[in-house]
Amino acid sequence: MSQKFSPIKPSDVKYVTCIGAGPIGAGWAAYFLAHGYHVTSYIHDLKEEKLLRALIENAWISLEALGLSEGASLENFSCTNDLAKAVAKAEFIQESIPENLGLKQALYTKLGELVAANVVIASSTSGLSMTDIQAQCSTPHRTVVGHPFNPPYLLPLVEMVKGEKTLPEAVDWLVEFYKAAGKAPLVLSKDIPGFIATRLQEAIWREALHMVDNNEATVEEIDFAITNGPGPRWALMGPCLTFHNGGGEGGMAYNLDQFGPTLKIPWTRLVAPELTQELRDKMVDGCIREAGEHDYISLSRARDAGLVAIQKALKGMTLPLS
Repeated sequence: MSQKFSPIKPSDVKYVTCIGAGPIGAGWAAYFLAHGYHVTSYIHDLKEEKLLRALIENAWISLEALGLSEGASLENFSCTNDLAKAVAKAEFIQESIPENLGLKQALYTKLGELVAANVVIASSTSGLSMTDIQAQCSTPHRTVVGHPFNPPYLLPLVEMVKGEKTLPEAVDWLVEFYKAAGKAPLVLSKDIPGFIATRLQEAIWREALHMVDNNEATVEEIDFAITNGPGPRWALMGPCLTFHNGGGEGGMAYNLDQFGPTLKIPWTRLVAPELTQELRDKMVDGCIREAGEHDYISLSRARDAGLVAIQKALKGMTLPLS
């Protein structure tokens, strides 16, 4: 590829542009602000500014509890509905607009014209291919999927996937930038739908839907089982290392040899159930019962407080493969 790519050092980045004003775009903006960057957010309509700032301020509560980087301030934030102005000083761009391929392609066409070719652009897409997103961009070599987990201001994982025209150097640069910004980047060897973490999450989600659909468990029972069972273990070890550890001295080999034959017993049903009106109502009603008097903000704050406590507990611990 003849494209030239000569970016600044990842550790020298000071100006970040976030595109998108929803929970993910706002979460990214809050995260970068907390780590000392100057952030400009692009919003489609200035009417979105009030909600965007409210989401950032809500995230700031948890970010302050974890500890802000030197120079971190909400005063370093600005937003605009002028795309050219939003990206004028950008040294890195995190895009988080809705999951609509046409919208993203149109945006990347504009970004290809507006943004210097040495600036990496990452997409928070959770289901679209970067090969498709970059198809109409004049500078596709620097575009990469950078998929966060929600909330992006607290969960460190960022799954990264390149497109067919993405330069390996752009991927390498983004890995170093995310690390410098305190994230945990994971570069996928293959571009698979749903990436890694979401596919694993979806497997549990589908099984939960089956159990509710068949009246085998309620929404409340499923959530109780996870938060009091495998959930706390997964904060420390992934499912593979958990089973390896659970096999005692024999490790994973013991587990597979002892329980391998039972894997074909049809306990789980990974094909999604038909989303009937009845199943939809069961799920919605169960979640409303479980949430009780809590609205979106109070639920989010309770979740965030728990995640802050977990991160503080894990800080300084040395675990295998961490």
